[in-house]
Amino acid sequence: MELRDLAEQVLFAATLEGKLSCPETITDERPGIALAAPALPGRPPGLGFKPTGSGKGDFPGVRRLEQEAERGRLLHYFANHELLATELMALVLLRFPDAPVRFRRGVLQTLREEQEHTRLYLARMRACGVELGDLPVSGFFWRAVSPMTSPLDYVAGLSLTFEQANLDFARHFSSAFARVGDVDSAALLERIYRDEIGHVAYGLQWFRRWKDPRCSDWEAFCQKLKLPLSPSRAKGIGWNEEGRRAAGLDREFVAALQVHSRSRGRTPTVFYFNPFAEGRLAIGPGFTPVASKAALQRDLEILPLFLARLDDVVLVQRTPSTRFLSRLKQAGFLLPEFVELSGGRVDPSGALAGRKLGALRPWAWGPDSIELLAPLFGQVTGEQRPPAERFNPRLAELYSKSWSAAFLRSLLARWPGESWLCTGRECGVTVKSVSEAMAAVAAIRAGGHHRVVIKQAFGLAGQNALRLWEPEILLAQRRWMESALESGRELVVEPWLERLADFSIQLEMGPAGLALRGFTGLLNDHRGQFIANWAAPNCDRRLPGSILSLLGLHGPRAGRWQEFLADLLSELERELQAAGHRGPLGVDSFVYRDARGGAGGPVSPTWPARLKPVVEINPRYTMGRVLVELMKQACPGSWGRFRLLNRAALRQAGVGDFATLGRSLEAADPILREGEPRPRLRSGSVCLTDPAVATSVLAVFQLGGHRLSGAEEIGLRHPCEHGPSAS
Repeated sequence: MELRDLAEQVLFAATLEGKLSCPETITDERPGIALAAPALPGRPPGLGFKPTGSGKGDFPGVRRLEQEAERGRLLHYFANHELLATELMALVLLRFPDAPVRFRRGVLQTLREEQEHTRLYLARMRACGVELGDLPVSGFFWRAVSPMTSPLDYVAGLSLTFEQANLDFARHFSSAFARVGDVDSAALLERIYRDEIGHVAYGLQWFRRWKDPRCSDWEAFCQKLKLPLSPSRAKGIGWNEEGRRAAGLDREFVAALQVHSRSRGRTPTVFYFNPFAEGRLAIGPGFTPVASKAALQRDLEILPLFLARLDDVVLVQRTPSTRFLSRLKQAGFLLPEFVELSGGRVDPSGALAGRKLGALRPWAWGPDSIELLAPLFGQVTGEQRPPAERFNPRLAELYSKSWSAAFLRSLLARWPGESWLCTGRECGVTVKSVSEAMAAVAAIRAGGHHRVVIKQAFGLAGQNALRLWEPEILLAQRRWMESALESGRELVVEPWLERLADFSIQLEMGPAGLALRGFTGLLNDHRGQFIANWAAPNCDRRLPGSILSLLGLHGPRAGRWQEFLADLLSELERELQAAGHRGPLGVDSFVYRDARGGAGGPVSPTWPARLKPVVEINPRYTMGRVLVELMKQACPGSWGRFRLLNRAALRQAGVGDFATLGRSLEAADPILREGEPRPRLRSGSVCLTDPAVATSVLAVFQLGGHRLSGAEEIGLRHPCEHGPSAS
């Protein structure tokens, strides 16, 4: 029989017998002319492809495999894939009659093995009471590979993608069948696994022969695949490095594939780290972060990784190294796709070109993020539309400390006489002239607060603030106020309060309203700049008991906090809806020693500590939100801390670079993971940003099963730690 005749029979037959029969003797003397790919292969009645977009219900997974019918369903899924592979191999023989003879003979050999695999699956299915066609079958393999325009497309799409993924599936499900006592199905999957190693090796041989010799295997593979294919499709369930190495894939390829991620169907959300939106709002288009802040942004640009899901995209200036991503994956983190910016801009013809996107999620919406993400606006589908291309000034108000002070004053008016809440005089007064500022300072001091702080309405986490400790206003301090006011910036004057504990409330404003995401403790330095967050067990649901105890809101009074929190969120939701804000939000709060409690001594039971529930509102992501998301990786009962270590930490540790510091941290506090089926972190330290390339700051996640020390909870400062304006 001629090879072309066999290929036509396999591709167009309307019976399983025709598709699965192959004589011993095959010649290839009349390969014929190239055949255009048909829209669909021939199929027996009942085996037509289900409509696209009709769901993924045909894949049963490993649940209930002890039931014979469930094992039959899983085998049905695999049998269809083997049949599809057979049809695609027939198609490549017809599409490329001029391909090398040795390549065509190799395809024939693989086709015979795929036919045998299909027959073996059919037999095992019948033993489980299932016939091929009893369930809907997917045509994804066909739609993804049949448009091939060269044999290289075939080996990249089928051999190195779908057959490579089967190295994972076959080994994983062989073990799953064995666990439920189905030794025959386990043996079948193990045989197919061994054959797939040979199939991948065969495809790799020709791939290396035909690819651009200037590219590595990995680079050429990524370049060759076109949607809907991506390297992520070359991975199945359960990572199997042994099989890939046996097939001849090199270490670089295997390591890069392990950490690679790209959406396999869900429209991705696109994340971007822009921590200086307030600076742009305060100064305008001329704002440029100083060199140290620009370095900080580069070092922390992958932090949205910990906010994203597996199928999402993070925009970066520089893709993280495979080695670093491998360490994160070993720690249990799921990795999104990274897309590099081109000259600091989104490349309209780059990796995101033409792709549907679920949402855009910069760290903060502002003029800077609108300008950067505008090329993607037209690709966003669904309800999570981006804001208008011109920044909404109502949103800018939410960043203002003046707005936060007015909101707090309005909220407190609804809760008169509460001894655990601050009063209106602690809210802060907005002023527009030096004389108004001086009058406000005098009024605050007359009320018993001798230390005063004056803040610019748009500040950067503790920066752009003036602290007045002395009775007299110095000339330099007056000039500072004059300079700020002359540039059109409002000032907020408020008493300096002796803080006992800082915390933040993490929220999300969505179509259904404002939702609570969690609580984190805050450690700030003497300037109010971020040092670290800490999180107690169940931080996603409740404020740590230590803070409620400071306020005397335990026992019978605990419900009072819940009532106040509900009112705060209700009022804030109304304001956010009016401003048109959607997305993340953080509210900074603190507990302070009431002035009547006496300086330096314990908090008086007669005059308890008080709560300033709204210090400032951050209508963006915060480091606290990052920690809340990180705690989802932690075992129940764990305490967590998110820290930023700067170059002072290097000096204190006696090391010269962040790479050495990162190694010493992880060696001194190795991670421990527990639990099934997906282990979580119990304890240890994880570097969240790459120490090997850090120049300014290193982000670290630390977990333990014990309570944080009292010193950390009440906010004692750590001189080696220092953070950015993105708390």
